[in-house]
Amino acid sequence: MTTAGAAGGDARDLVDGLAVIRAFDAHAPVLGAADVAARAGVSEDEARRLLAALVAQGYVDFEARAYRLTPLVLELGVGYLASLRLPRVAQPHLEALAYELGESVSAAVLDRASIVYVGRTAAPRLVSTRITFGTRLPAHASAMGRAMLAQLPEEEWDARLEATGLEALTTRTVTAPVALRESLRETLRQGWCEVDGEVEDGLRSIAVPVHGLHGVAAAIGVTTLSGHGDAATLAARLLATAREIEDDLRADDLAARGARGA
Repeated sequence: MTTAGAAGGDARDLVDGLAVIRAFDAHAPVLGAADVAARAGVSEDEARRLLAALVAQGYVDFEARAYRLTPLVLELGVGYLASLRLPRVAQPHLEALAYELGESVSAAVLDRASIVYVGRTAAPRLVSTRITFGTRLPAHASAMGRAMLAQLPEEEWDARLEATGLEALTTRTVTAPVALRESLRETLRQGWCEVDGEVEDGLRSIAVPVHGLHGVAAAIGVTTLSGHGDAATLAARLLATAREIEDDLRADDLAARGARGA
């Protein structure tokens, strides 16, 4: 194999190895090789080879013909989390708003066609165990996803929406591109987004964007039971909280620049 060919093979192994790690989640913490192959989009032989390498490196345990991730996997995200200012800056604001409203409040960032939760304060009375730090959801189905997508140039919308696969998470999930584009336009006009029953039956979310120095940086959202609370009132509190987070992000950035210049 040529040097270029070897490099290409190594890159493919890295991509497939990461897909194998992502095959495990809260709903499937223990998997057989065939399940990993199906979830990662690789052959079963390839899955076994990659799993063996991950076992050898300590990232995966193998017992009773099944695989599970080990705590060592957490180290893969440490560098990113350490460099991510948003959770540190936003979390006190999320906690304060959740206490004030008695509702679950979250923050997420946009990663291609998905949102990734980077902060959350859950309301005890809201029974839903699906969302934790690092949870990914398709951007088109979530209020925080649409709040961020709406801030992008309109010519980017179709590509982003297509990349999500437009999966229906419930019977109420909007998947028609025309309807989604109109939802994004409405979100942009009013400054906030409401999604009811599109991620989980019986739950409604309202979200607003959080802007950074280079455009939309994140979104924050509140999750309530469907029919509970006034959407416009909740949106107003979210918008005020988003402005507070933006102010703190700017102050944090100035402090960091000052420290570098000292």
